Amino acid sequence: MDQVFWIVGNVIYLVLLGIALWGAFCCVVVWRRVAEKRFISETAQFEFLEQLDRPLSKGDMKGAAALCDEDARAVPQLALLAFANHQIGFAKIRQLVEDRFQRDILADLEHRMTWVHTVIKSAPMVGLFGTVVGMMGAFGKLASGGDSVQAPQLAEDIMLALITTASGLAIAIPLIIAVAAVNIRIRKMEELTLAGLNRLLESVHKALLLGRKR
Repeated sequence: MDQVFWIVGNVIYLVLLGIALWGAFCCVVVWRRVAEKRFISETAQFEFLEQLDRPLSKGDMKGAAALCDEDARAVPQLALLAFANHQIGFAKIRQLVEDRFQRDILADLEHRMTWVHTVIKSAPMVGLFGTVVGMMGAFGKLASGGDSVQAPQLAEDIMLALITTASGLAIAIPLIIAVAAVNIRIRKMEELTLAGLNRLLESVHKALLLGRKR
């Protein structure tokens, strides 16, 4: 029976390690994804949109699209989508761009953050399970050994109980702080991108009106 508790204890350690690595990985992925999709500052985004305004003010969407090629940030990619679908009308372009932003960018980030929240909830629970297993092992030795049970034997099981609980909390607490930081970063990216999209769509609208007059 002692061997069973020893195996279960080591499995719990491995599960906690896996949970910690997965939670950290998801946080890093979201942090980097936000960095890839946003402009470094509002000024940088403004300067880019000013560059787009030059060809768009002449109705030259191909020229504007050339400025967005190979740019992975959200606004340039959504601008390419708007330029490629300019024939469907401004109202549908706006709806298409907003839907794509929600589905391809925000939804992907939300998916990753859902995993982090799952890790935050599951790590203490796995730690609590380790606590129960450790205490079961300790009481099992007391029940089977009686007065012959040595303190070091009980200490091993009690140590398992305490270490797993502490490990679960040590995983969850830093991730809670990380999630708060990442969520702030996502909100800032969303606000900046939406502001850029509104400015972009205004320019696209003017370009479409100019094209109709020709």
